[in-house]
Amino acid sequence: MRHSRVINHLGRTSSHRKSMLANMASSLILHKRITTTTAKAKALKTYVEPLITKSKEDSTHSRRVVFSYLKDKEAVSELFREVSVKVAERPGGYTRILKTGNRIGDNAEMCILELVDFNEAMLGGGEAAKTRSTRRRRTSSKKKAETAVPEKHVKETAAAAEETKEAEAEPEKAADDGK
Repeated sequence: MRHSRVINHLGRTSSHRKSMLANMASSLILHKRITTTTAKAKALKTYVEPLITKSKEDSTHSRRVVFSYLKDKEAVSELFREVSVKVAERPGGYTRILKTGNRIGDNAEMCILELVDFNEAMLGGGEAAKTRSTRRRRTSSKKKAETAVPEKHVKETAAAAEETKEAEAEPEKAADDGK
């Protein structure tokens, strides 16, 4: 029976799986987003989120613990310098899985795994929704000023209208004179 056996072995030996997850976690931290299969992304999510939580406390011990998992000095320094600062207030859920469809060659389900606080497109979309106001019936005086036609334009159109009226009236006068 498989009671409490929740790890996905991903069809690899233990050493291969550990080194693959360490490499993928380093790439995720350095590039902030990676494209991989859904099964690997789910396994990587459980691997990298405790490391990000550990990085919130910047001490020598926590740096050594994270380095023992990642085995990449640049990734560790990036994690403690940039990533931990952005996720300091977040209580968890540092990564997001976005499914992208199936791979052409073997029909494997693909996805994008990204760090939540580093996606500018999603963050920008949230800010635009906040600035949007409610719809109102009356327009503000600022909008009225913007939509108001300048006086110069009004004078030009009035002069043009008078000229057309005079031009229409001249043939009628000529016809009246001919009677």
